[in-house]
Amino acid sequence: MHKLLTAGIASTALALTLAGCGEDPQAGGGGGDSSSSYAAVIKGLDNPFFQQMEQGIDAQAKDSDVDVEVQAASSITDTSGQADRLNAMAQQGYGCYVVNPISGTNLIQGLAQIAAQGTPVVNIDSPVEQDAADKAGLKVSTYIGTDNVEAGKMGGEEMAKALGGQGKVALIGGISGDVTSNARLEGFKEGAGGLEIVQTVAADWDRQTAQTRATDILSANPDLAGFFSANDDMALGIARAVANAGKTGDVAIIGVDGIEDALKAVETGDLTASVAQYPYAIGEMGVQACQMAASGKELPSTVTAPVAVVTKDNAQDALKAFPAPFEEFDNPLE
Repeated sequence: MHKLLTAGIASTALALTLAGCGEDPQAGGGGGDSSSSYAAVIKGLDNPFFQQMEQGIDAQAKDSDVDVEVQAASSITDTSGQADRLNAMAQQGYGCYVVNPISGTNLIQGLAQIAAQGTPVVNIDSPVEQDAADKAGLKVSTYIGTDNVEAGKMGGEEMAKALGGQGKVALIGGISGDVTSNARLEGFKEGAGGLEIVQTVAADWDRQTAQTRATDILSANPDLAGFFSANDDMALGIARAVANAGKTGDVAIIGVDGIEDALKAVETGDLTASVAQYPYAIGEMGVQACQMAASGKELPSTVTAPVAVVTKDNAQDALKAFPAPFEEFDNPLE
């Protein structure tokens, strides 16, 4: 069992971050022993989720005395920019590459070239698209990420508990057709038991859009008992709609992610719960996987990252440990 440490991460989080600052991605970071010099390419640091991931990468690198150069796209939609950064870093001979692709395919070609040289590729958070990877001859060394179906199921079980096993609920997902969103919504249905799902809508992962959707749903369903949201940012928008309707505390709201603002909202009662996932831990485990690969150890094909349900009862513990997990978890990479 393993409990991650948070001490000192805030002061060091920016030390490795080159994205958006105009640095040449080919400058520095590639020297020394490649077996202890790794590259990490993650999504845009304009989102707190990926800032926490970078903090975890940084913390594990310092703790293990290895060098990790982190690059990120300019935003979480900059697929071509992220690919360019990977391609530049691929020329430097790193001993391992940790990648969190924006889409399932935008890094495939660069990763295929890296893997063809026998260099380990550790895929974290967002998986590469398997069919495209197979066609390119890409085999990743391991995938580390959240089981989104299980996270949604935990949310459904918590909602059923909060509502006493009965009541009408509405589901608000991210972008229509998004794999992650769909997995969380399907998982919720598995865990919701006898709850009646009256409506499912998409809100594009956006807080304001979710507020608008929730306002409409509340108007159409005055007896609604709860909302489940595929992420916490949308859950916070739902909370505004519920507050505007004068129903705070009467309508349960559960989201997924465990962002800091959501944990604070759970503590105050504006949200019922958050199914917290830990990008910090995912980043840390990505570096650990590279260390295992460098030492010749066999990596598991898939590693499930920790998740935990945060309610008012444990919100203070979650906030105190943030951005690391507040509960111990099994870590096969340690």
